[in-house]
Amino acid sequence: MSEHLAGVDRAVTGAIVAGGKNERFGGEPKGLFQVGGVRIIDRVASAIRAVTTEVVLVANARDAEQWLAGVPVHRDTRPERGSVVGVHTAIATARARDVVLVVAWDMPFVSADLLSLLATRVRDGAFAAFPEGPSGPEPFCAAYTAACLPDIERAIARGDFRMASVVAALPNATRVGLAEVRRFGDPAKLFFNVNTTADLETAERMAAEG
Repeated sequence: MSEHLAGVDRAVTGAIVAGGKNERFGGEPKGLFQVGGVRIIDRVASAIRAVTTEVVLVANARDAEQWLAGVPVHRDTRPERGSVVGVHTAIATARARDVVLVVAWDMPFVSADLLSLLATRVRDGAFAAFPEGPSGPEPFCAAYTAACLPDIERAIARGDFRMASVVAALPNATRVGLAEVRRFGDPAKLFFNVNTTADLETAERMAAEG
C-alpha cells in the first residue's frame, strides 16, 4: 500500500467503472485493448492495487466476470443509464465508511500516487476529491465517500446524468489543482481516455515515449 495512505482511518476501495456501448470500437470492450502490450483494464487495476488491495469492477456486460480474475463485478443498482449511474453504483455498493476511488477503465496512464493523494484528501471530512485536468475536474479519476450519494441521487432523479453537473453541485468537495497534479506527470497524459481507434493509436505512441 502506498505510503501516502499511512494513518488513514477509512478503508479504501478501488472501483473500475466500465461503461458505454463501445460503439466506436465496433462493440468490442475498449478497456480490453492493449496499450504498450498491456490491456488498459490491467493498467488501471495495477494503479489501484498500489493503493488498496480491494478492487471491484462496475460493469453491466454479460461477460464482465471474465475480465479480471478474482475481482467482484457490481452491476448498476439503478435502471437509468448514464455515466453518473456507474459512479453511484461504485459508491453505493461499498461499505459506508469506505473511501471509493473511481477510475474509468479507459485511462491507461492513471497514476497510483495521484490516486493515493486523492484518498488522503477525503479523510478529514471532505465528501470527495477531484483532480484538475486540462479541461476541468476529472470525475472519473476521483475519490468519493457515501456523503456524495444524496446529491448524486437527486441529480439522477431530475434526469441530469452529466458528471460535470454533479461535481459542480457537490458540497464540501476538494480540488487538486493542475500545479499539484503535474507532480505526478503531464495531466494531458494522466487523464487521457481511449474512446476511439485513433485514441488507441495515440496512447500507443504515448506509451512508447515513456
